[in-house]
Amino acid sequence: MNILLTNDDGIYAKGLWALYEKFTLRHGVTVVAPDRERSAVGHGITLYQPLRTTMVNINSGCMGYAVNGTPADCVKIGLMEILDTKPDIVISGINPGANVGVNINYSGTVAAAKEAALCKVPAIAVSLQGRQAADYDYAAHFTATLAENVHKKGLPFGTFLNVNIPDIPTEKIEGVRISKQGTALYSESLEKRIDPRNRIYYWHGHDFNTSFNDPEIDGAALDDNFISITPIKCDMTDYNMIEELKRWDIDQETIGNTQGAKDKE
Repeated sequence: MNILLTNDDGIYAKGLWALYEKFTLRHGVTVVAPDRERSAVGHGITLYQPLRTTMVNINSGCMGYAVNGTPADCVKIGLMEILDTKPDIVISGINPGANVGVNINYSGTVAAAKEAALCKVPAIAVSLQGRQAADYDYAAHFTATLAENVHKKGLPFGTFLNVNIPDIPTEKIEGVRISKQGTALYSESLEKRIDPRNRIYYWHGHDFNTSFNDPEIDGAALDDNFISITPIKCDMTDYNMIEELKRWDIDQETIGNTQGAKDKE
């Protein structure tokens, strides 16, 4: 396989190079990643400043392209400019910290995989539970096996896989659970502070401790020591609501109200 690797933690992140070391044993690999941490930037792209790429040398000879943009920018520039041919798969990660539930909407790791899926390239976003993740080896090994399965069997257009792996000893992992995205909101807070110049600023915080009633949810799978794999669709249309909205007669009401307002003028 020819593989494009990226992430949202920056080109020097350990999780990225754990994937590189695993995949280069059998596959061709190109690294295109942000030149600094870009966590929680979502699917943002750069429009009002130039994008630049710089070749960097990591780990005595491992080369990659550092981009002064977002994870989605990295995928775009990788597919459109750096690579001569479309890769077989794009893999984003390994992110330290789970990307489950509503956090999928904010994650740069997930957004990179989504960008690839929109560009008709199979993609996987990979995260390892725990911000202080120490050992990426098993996560990289699992990702390599999963990537080969995706390459053989394919994914529908606009669908990618969001993978979250427990950060526990391998022998304690219970297995793999195909799960759905959770939608419960975390408890959030803004801590108000005053800087030395007497100006107000805020630190955003949230509580990750959430209980799950449904074992099919991605976060519940992690809590039960399962690897969570969630197929995510780029098409966010609520098809059931389409039929409901048609019954609202919005066009008749809007046209009628607009015409009435004009008559009064």
